[in-house]
Amino acid sequence: MQLQVSRFESLGDAFHTRLPATPLPSPHWVGWSAEAAALLGLTPELPQDEALLQRLSGNPVPNMPDDLMPLASVYSGHQFGHWAGQLGDGRALLLGELISPQGRHEVQLKGAGRTPYSRGGDGRAVLRSSIREFLCSEAMHALGIPTTRALCVTGSPAPVRRETVETAAVVTRLAPSFIRFGHFEHFSHGGRHQELRQLADFVIDQFYPECRQADGNPYAALLAAVTRRSAELVAQWQAVGFCHGVLNTDNMSILGLTLDYGPFQFLDGFDPGHVCNHSDQSGRYAYSRQPNIVYWNLFCLGQALLPLLDDTQQALDALEPYKTLFPTALQRRMNDKLGLAELREGDDTLTEDLLQLLSRERTDYTIFWRRLSLAQAASADYAGQTKPSFPYSTAQPPGHAWQPVRDLFLQPDGFDSWWTRWQQRLATDAGPACDPASQLDRVSERMLRANPRVVLRNHLGEVAIRQAQAGDLSALQRLQAALARPYDEMPGSEDLADFPPDWAATISISCSS
Repeated sequence: MQLQVSRFESLGDAFHTRLPATPLPSPHWVGWSAEAAALLGLTPELPQDEALLQRLSGNPVPNMPDDLMPLASVYSGHQFGHWAGQLGDGRALLLGELISPQGRHEVQLKGAGRTPYSRGGDGRAVLRSSIREFLCSEAMHALGIPTTRALCVTGSPAPVRRETVETAAVVTRLAPSFIRFGHFEHFSHGGRHQELRQLADFVIDQFYPECRQADGNPYAALLAAVTRRSAELVAQWQAVGFCHGVLNTDNMSILGLTLDYGPFQFLDGFDPGHVCNHSDQSGRYAYSRQPNIVYWNLFCLGQALLPLLDDTQQALDALEPYKTLFPTALQRRMNDKLGLAELREGDDTLTEDLLQLLSRERTDYTIFWRRLSLAQAASADYAGQTKPSFPYSTAQPPGHAWQPVRDLFLQPDGFDSWWTRWQQRLATDAGPACDPASQLDRVSERMLRANPRVVLRNHLGEVAIRQAQAGDLSALQRLQAALARPYDEMPGSEDLADFPPDWAATISISCSS
């Protein structure tokens, strides 16, 4: 793996500190992503390369040039709504950049030891949280949601104390850049406007060159571009039922990527008020609050950029489109889930009424949408007089195909009423000239591409973690394979798409990792 000096390094010493990683004794491979490896031009198979294993565990590399010494970056931020002051990469080290036909990617180790920004922490990550980040990074990518990537996890018997003594691990993360909103806040709040401008120029030149061509202030154009990306991102989270858990400004990517997988969760039963982070006592980062929190974080970014803008109104104008961008993006995603090709007046009411129905009964979010998609596909099979191809599809009338969906409700009459309205809306989506059978096919295909069969539920991750802690990686590998193809029917993996067991409700996920 031939790394180059990262572009971020060119910003200078005010932005980072060079230091070696803390060696990790007796490392071993835990997980390897074939898809992320291909992104870097590496072998898709787990490499039999001792030198690479050592390097990706943070251990010394013989004869390393001084300019490839790892970097820890400094940033600040708001945490749980309060200014936290200086933060930074407390356990992450940037190794450099790798250039491949797929682009440039920074390579970062998470859990590689103490840095000047560790704030009393040990700089380590534990196997538990490292497996969760590894799996979710790649699962989100497979779902089509912008995210940092994870190349691999390496483990070690080295003890790390959290609530109990656990073992250490390192995640190798990939992204075009790991720059966060908090990087801008750090220099702005410190009155260091020259460095703030330098950082903003760097981000524009490297990642948003179109902002140089925009009318008016390029930094306002940058804020507007980040607003657009962030609105699209949180719409995708909401549509798939993803709870981030710690949406602090230092966990917001300037590129609109999902960043820092800590106490995340995919919803089981649909509960808009669900709080996945047990450290979030006030419920600030509840599922339903995520869109407003992202806007609040964008407002903080706008405040940080004020020294580079003409006036406050310019920042407000750049942020204002979020109020329409997000709901439009979310409705577009929800229409995909419903098989609707066009956005029309009243679609938001149809969606909201369905979500209220799911909320009242705490209906399993992922299973509902998948069963709805499969039932619609079975109806398309029946209409086309073709042999149905789904487990509960038979040659019986279409009404039979909908029974697995109705079975999700204690009071199915509410679903039946909503279903009638939805079918009436579907009938008008492509216009009266459309062949009904062809329309049904297109609807079901759209729904099956938008509604995953498998997501990284907490209990699935917990099973993989427990077995990995015992030295058995088979559950991790099986789950990883299913998450890489979340929309596919994979025989033999039915348990990964089933309801969570009762004990799943007792899993506690917090900021401790």
